[in-house]
Amino acid sequence: MPAAASAGLGHVTRVPSPPRRWPAGNRNRSRPEARVCRGGGPGEASLANLPAPRRSRKDAASMSVQSMLRERIAAAEELIGRAEALSGSRKGGVEGGAKLCSKLRAELKFLRKVEAGRVAVKESHLQSTNLTHLRAVVEAAESLEAVVAVLHVFGYADGAGDKQTLVVDVVANGGHTWVKAIGRKAEALHNIWLGRGQYGDRSVVEQAEDFLRASAQQPVQYSSPRVVFAFYNGVSSPVADELRGMGVSVRGDIVAVNNPPEWPEWLPPSDGESDEEAPGLPPVTRVDRENVVASVAFPTEVKVDTCGRVNLDITTLITYVSALSYGGCCFVFREKVLTEQAVQERRERVLPQLEAFMAGKELFACESAVKDFQAILDTLGGPGERERAARLIQGVRVVPDQPSERALRLVASSKINSRSLTIFGTGDSLRAVTMTANSGFVRAAANQGVKFSVFIHQPRALTESKEALATPLPKSCPAGGGL
Repeated sequence: MPAAASAGLGHVTRVPSPPRRWPAGNRNRSRPEARVCRGGGPGEASLANLPAPRRSRKDAASMSVQSMLRERIAAAEELIGRAEALSGSRKGGVEGGAKLCSKLRAELKFLRKVEAGRVAVKESHLQSTNLTHLRAVVEAAESLEAVVAVLHVFGYADGAGDKQTLVVDVVANGGHTWVKAIGRKAEALHNIWLGRGQYGDRSVVEQAEDFLRASAQQPVQYSSPRVVFAFYNGVSSPVADELRGMGVSVRGDIVAVNNPPEWPEWLPPSDGESDEEAPGLPPVTRVDRENVVASVAFPTEVKVDTCGRVNLDITTLITYVSALSYGGCCFVFREKVLTEQAVQERRERVLPQLEAFMAGKELFACESAVKDFQAILDTLGGPGERERAARLIQGVRVVPDQPSERALRLVASSKINSRSLTIFGTGDSLRAVTMTANSGFVRAAANQGVKFSVFIHQPRALTESKEALATPLPKSCPAGGGL
């Protein structure tokens, strides 16, 4: 009987086996040192004598995922706080701020599900979440002045005339600057630019063409918004050069590109799996992330082209001469709307805002606006208001009514009447910014696809003749100094 068979049922001896050659690809696998007997007879291996088991790749990967997961959760929580602060940094809020916070909270919710084990993901999936892009959006917005919107959707017509939309990550400098925040690595961006990306990937150059076309169709004060591409993980110098040649401003680290030696014919194509090489293709150029050619930050002050012409709407003419704007706001009027305007004026004076915007600019008003303003003044204006109106009109260039073609295409409605159409249309023909308190007309026109360049302010009525019947407030009323 063979030796193995003669042993008792509770005892198994080690059977010699020929030496085994492990393939190169399997050298990290655990090799069977011995078969362990249950009884532990002499000469036999025991559990105590075995080497400590090595940590498997699966365990190491799990620890790596957990570590990255904790970092991502902490980052998401921090970004939510920064986004909320950004939304409240501007009076009236930043348009799209709630959308940005909502996207960040959705990312945090997803990461919490992964942490709780309800969703299984790979480490590569955690690396490619939307958090990288959203962080870039927040940092770009924090670096710019006069941010009016984030994640704003603009419509435009492409080269074929078809309607398209694009998302501008940050609209800053009062609308004069459009920023696209890019968090993808310079290696991936460079390879897509070379045509070595995945199917459907669009290079930043192709995206820049869309931005430039859209900005040309969305003028702000009769000039196209400046397009800025901000790279938060670098951009290769050839890509940066092409973008700047198109008229796109580049921000971020610009890194060098190395040209490798010619690919030997006897070598097979590369089978790399990283962002830096496309499978099956030899490398053409390789990004050298350590070699930063230039680092371009957002300037502290961005020079924008502002319009030097101002068109005055009737509402602005009235606000400029109103007694409310000159200290007559310490009354409770019989008319509720006048009392409300007095309260608003005590909280925030309008006249300094008007004067600041008008300073150094050429003032225009169309004949219809001046005529109707004078009629209202003759009916409701007090002596002080009439005197101020006379001085104001002396500094204004009165021009004939000349509404633009696109203004004439507007369909009349409760918000769009012939007088407003004439005033705003004349400003459009003059390529002037129309100052107005008539925000209803501006919105109604925009809903019909006509966006006018405007400066909107709070309204103030003529109140001097109403003061005799109004109730004065105590002398401690904060009417503002120097009024």
